Amino acid sequence: MTRRFAMVAGATAVLMAGCGGGEDDTVSPPQDKAPSTAAYEPGPFFGECGSITDAEVQAAFGAGPFAQVTRNSVGCQWETVAISGPSVSFSWYRGSPIGRERAGSELIGRPAKDIAIDGNPGFEAEQGPLCEIGVQFGDDFFHWSVTYSEQIPARPPCDVGNELAKLTVERKQ
Repeated sequence: MTRRFAMVAGATAVLMAGCGGGEDDTVSPPQDKAPSTAAYEPGPFFGECGSITDAEVQAAFGAGPFAQVTRNSVGCQWETVAISGPSVSFSWYRGSPIGRERAGSELIGRPAKDIAIDGNPGFEAEQGPLCEIGVQFGDDFFHWSVTYSEQIPARPPCDVGNELAKLTVERKQ
């Protein structure tokens, strides 16, 4: 133990000596510049579940009924049966880049295309019975995900997602 301590102390002394200064060392005055950060541009308030009712989700989705509805501070999920069954989810992201969500969709094989809802840019990514819709507002965005899983879709999933996204945009506060 003493030998290990002596080795660590010796190595520390050598490193510290390398950091020492000579007679001609100059000290730079402190910089008055604070790190520049872009101002956060908040989007509107969307309300719980994107201001969409369970009945409206059910009517748009056309499958169900929903066995479980989960609501929390960042979104909602409507599930017809088990966790891997048909479902619809809404998420709202504050201060998060929509590009990351879009890239994630593309990375797992859902090519995204540009969309705009009421002049707000976004993306739509579809693969089989699943569709994702993301719409940006300033530095925020919301995201609808619609999946019929193994069921035959009652409607095209992106038709459902776009309908719900348009309602969310109409009801923003």
